[in-house]
Amino acid sequence: MAKVRRKLLLNTRFREIPRQDITIPKQYYLSVSKPADDLDARTQEWLLADEHTIIPLGADTYPELLARIDDPPPLLYVKGDPAALHLPCLAIVGSRNPSSGGSRNAFEFAQYLGANGFCIVSGLAQGIDAAAHRGALNAGTPTVAFLGHGIDIVYPAENRQLAESIAVGGALVSEFPLGMQPRRSLFPQRNRLISGVSLGTLVVEAATRSGSLITARLAGEQGREVFALPGSIHNPLARGCHQLIRDGAKLVDSAADIVNELGALAGHVLQTSEESAGPPLPAGDGDLEYVKLREQLSYDPISVDELVLRSGLTIGEVSSMLLILELDGTVEKLSGGRYALLS
Repeated sequence: MAKVRRKLLLNTRFREIPRQDITIPKQYYLSVSKPADDLDARTQEWLLADEHTIIPLGADTYPELLARIDDPPPLLYVKGDPAALHLPCLAIVGSRNPSSGGSRNAFEFAQYLGANGFCIVSGLAQGIDAAAHRGALNAGTPTVAFLGHGIDIVYPAENRQLAESIAVGGALVSEFPLGMQPRRSLFPQRNRLISGVSLGTLVVEAATRSGSLITARLAGEQGREVFALPGSIHNPLARGCHQLIRDGAKLVDSAADIVNELGALAGHVLQTSEESAGPPLPAGDGDLEYVKLREQLSYDPISVDELVLRSGLTIGEVSSMLLILELDGTVEKLSGGRYALLS
């Protein structure tokens, strides 16, 4: 019971991380309400390039995990290959001013995870984000960068060459219209997409008040796994990770830990995204953990916390299984993070 109680902190104490006010300019709402054939001339011209795409919410090509968050963006502007958004994704985030060891860890974790079938997702920022993108590219695997501004802008400018490489080996993605300049208030808005498209989020070096912890909180609220790398007690950038671990994030000291934790779920997502795979098998048939979970599910809504307490499973196990059952069409996610069986 103590273990379960500790895991419950993942959904509760993460919410104590201060929220930043998010102010979206009116221009954004006007642009996303327009049909594709009514876009402004600048956007129409941008779409002429072969590697440029706009994906509306509800389209078959819209990433399924992202469509299931509470506030999915109405439009996704994509430069690169949209197929990368349908791969099993793992977010890696952290400080913009990491130690050399932190940068090396982000690079090596991304390289290993990429080689093991994960698409690495981050935010193109300096520091941990850039190291994670480079690690995935070095492994020859796709990586996705979600931007906090219009997709026709590169920020920071020092990462222009990296952005071009990402567009070739994956995708740059933004929910904001062309020409929208970077604003501090837009990056927390962007962070929900980094966590929302991913099966899990790994935090590598973060201060106790940082955008990385906001991303971790959002991942927890979205029912995704949260991982954190421990560090030296003398390193102020390790304190954010230590806080996450105290609050229920999974401590990892090797990339293999993440593969072991998410491997089965990643395989399921990959299977359902491949047209040649055919109809997926019912999730978890015969697995004792699924039997325990299904015994507690009904057509009446129930919260994740209640499912954890009733089933005796960890919140990570419950969240992963619910995601698979949701993708299979067995359960539906309702308001307030509750779940119910579909008829």
